Amino acid sequence: MALVRIVNESKQTELGDQVEMARSFWKRGIGLMFRSGLASGAGLVIDPCSSIHTMWMRFPIDVLYVDKDGTINRADEAMKPWRFGPLFVHGKYVIELPPGTIRTTRTEQGDRIKVHSV
Repeated sequence: MALVRIVNESKQTELGDQVEMARSFWKRGIGLMFRSGLASGAGLVIDPCSSIHTMWMRFPIDVLYVDKDGTINRADEAMKPWRFGPLFVHGKYVIELPPGTIRTTRTEQGDRIKVHSV
């Protein structure tokens, strides 16, 4: 799986430097299910995607819903396992990160995200 680096260009903060890209049907469908956790700097970009769930997950995640221009449409902190995300967030992709990433990087709705190849 390809790794990328995620940067909040609005705040000049790094959200993750070992973030996986999930673009195939299979990888997007499995996501982070069945994993035991996410290390600091890790995460998952699900592209394309506009809604998620945390079924069969064992840990909470921070979730960013991002539009095609890289603008965050919604930021959810510490989404618990066995939950459904919002259904009608307009976006191109979703970024799943370790809990606390949104808070520590001061990331919020309206910020611009950039995905860099590693």
